[in-house]
Amino acid sequence: MSAKKISSRGRQANKSSSKTNKTKDQKKSYDHPKKSTSFKKKLGDDKKPLSKGKKFSGKGKPNPYRKDLRKDTPQERIIEPTEIRLNKYISNSGICSRREADTLIKAGNATVNGKVITEMGFKVKLTDEVKFDGSLINPEAKQYILLNKPKNFITTMDDERGRNTVMDLVGNATKERIYPVGRLDRNTTGLLLFTNDGEMAKKLTHPKHNVRKLYHASLDKKLAMSDLQKISENFVLEGKMVYVDAISYIENQSKTEIGIEIHSGRNRIVRKIFEHFGYKVVKLDRVIFAGLTKKNIPRGHWRPLTQQEINNLKML
Repeated sequence: MSAKKISSRGRQANKSSSKTNKTKDQKKSYDHPKKSTSFKKKLGDDKKPLSKGKKFSGKGKPNPYRKDLRKDTPQERIIEPTEIRLNKYISNSGICSRREADTLIKAGNATVNGKVITEMGFKVKLTDEVKFDGSLINPEAKQYILLNKPKNFITTMDDERGRNTVMDLVGNATKERIYPVGRLDRNTTGLLLFTNDGEMAKKLTHPKHNVRKLYHASLDKKLAMSDLQKISENFVLEGKMVYVDAISYIENQSKTEIGIEIHSGRNRIVRKIFEHFGYKVVKLDRVIFAGLTKKNIPRGHWRPLTQQEINNLKML
């Protein structure tokens, strides 16, 4: 019985068919990795690289459209909006949602530059003065940053003479524009709060709220007990009455080291108090401000307030 001959064309057809079937099996394996143990083995156990010419179909290719848009989009096209809807402005300030803001706008609770606005969709500029229930609001997220100020930094937003300012120390603390609450003179160290919450800043700086500020003063000579007694009693300085909440020697230290608590916001008031009685303040450090302390804040460093600390300030 003679052997059946297979033509070269037949052999090529069988080879092509085998290769096609194999390719389909591979694609099936890749399309259903959870059902294929061979695919898991290929990823995990088989460390050999794929042979040249074999590639994953499409999965390894980057998205050319997204990449090109990110690369080629000119910066000039990215423009910050100059106007936003009033309801969004109110919502961004943290008062309520946009839907609730619409209801309150209709009721006449919002004013823009002193004028009551009840129109839906009304747009405001970021430079406009917007008030809600009579209080000035800000569309930015509220930020509260506590700094342990070092010496030789002045408390101002900028300085024409190019001196170091406290803003140099907190410049990367937040993207919102914050400003210092109150002042510490150039040579005074210690706690300084920064925020963009105008109502909070006003509350913390007004004497009627009796915000506690405790200082550690180092004097050029020992403070006499008689002078300490006089300072503890109310007295007139520069034509105005000075009220010192508390004053004492610091325990286990020289009588040149004094703790003084005061709620007055007058400029350089602590230094002026001691100068009035013939003493010079060599060092002055604010160690407590509105219940906040320097704990875990090295000199020249800052940290954001915790939510509990923010709540405590709002209850003052």
